[in-house]
Amino acid sequence: MTTANTEAELDLVVTRRTDEAHAVVSLELRQPDGAPLPHWTPGAHVDLLLQPDLVRQYSLCSSPRDPHAWQVAVLHEAEGRGGSTHVHGTLTEGAKVRVRGPRNNFPLLPATKYLFIAGGIGITPILPMLEEAERQGSAWELLYGGRSLKSMAFHEELLKHYPDRIRLHPQDEHGLPDLDAFLGTPRPGTAVYCCGPEGLLKAVEERCAAWPAGSLHLERFAAKEQAAPALAEAFEVELANSGLTVTVPPDQTVLEAVEEAGIKVPTSCREGTCGTCETDVLEGVVDHRDSVLTPEEQAAHDTMMVCVSRAACPRLVLGL
Repeated sequence: MTTANTEAELDLVVTRRTDEAHAVVSLELRQPDGAPLPHWTPGAHVDLLLQPDLVRQYSLCSSPRDPHAWQVAVLHEAEGRGGSTHVHGTLTEGAKVRVRGPRNNFPLLPATKYLFIAGGIGITPILPMLEEAERQGSAWELLYGGRSLKSMAFHEELLKHYPDRIRLHPQDEHGLPDLDAFLGTPRPGTAVYCCGPEGLLKAVEERCAAWPAGSLHLERFAAKEQAAPALAEAFEVELANSGLTVTVPPDQTVLEAVEEAGIKVPTSCREGTCGTCETDVLEGVVDHRDSVLTPEEQAAHDTMMVCVSRAACPRLVLGL
């Protein structure tokens, strides 16, 4: 059996659990022996391997400058798929949890100014970005919305540290945030970073359509809607490192076909949002169906998320 490169996994301990807002808890994670954790940069996330068939991704929301502790914050979604219920119900202080990562699909890139937009628990990847922008002396503003103040995690901490740069917008008091006023006229050199529910992301995408290419950076919690596949028929995938060729029928993903051939690929979400299964494309044109890669990255056709993306040509050659 061939195995693709895998990330390190660590058994960490919950050293602090804090109620940050209504239905939101944060977990501080450390090595049992106090050893340093792997380096990470703002925008990174980790996988919590909660059970053999229950893996969830959460953004790191602590300071990258603290090498000994990671922090994640988790919203309890009663109608979700079980991850947040497991976290809220079992990960108390002293509990152990297996963690994989960190991985960064939402990096903070250089810009003359930053406009940050967060909706609800989408504030988590933004928090270390604010610290980094402040450390660099960059100009920045944050628009942070939520259903109510009591549901908006870390809002008191934000107001304490950055009182002049934060716009809080609880919906029960002020309605929906005024994105037109916040985004205004397209500004070259200004980067827009947004994380939150799909409705917010779509609204920000619409308002940034006229901005210079590469200005907008999004992170999604769930897969975005996709059109029909580019190819309705089966296609071939050559696995260059393994010397195998597999056929992917219309009702199967590339990942499933590769796994059936005995090739183990690191995977987590299986819906194109986490980036774990990103694979090098050596030849061919990809029908990108992920929610991770930027339009520019997708246009290069040199990498793909094999859990959801497909071929837009009869044959792909992958670095597996």
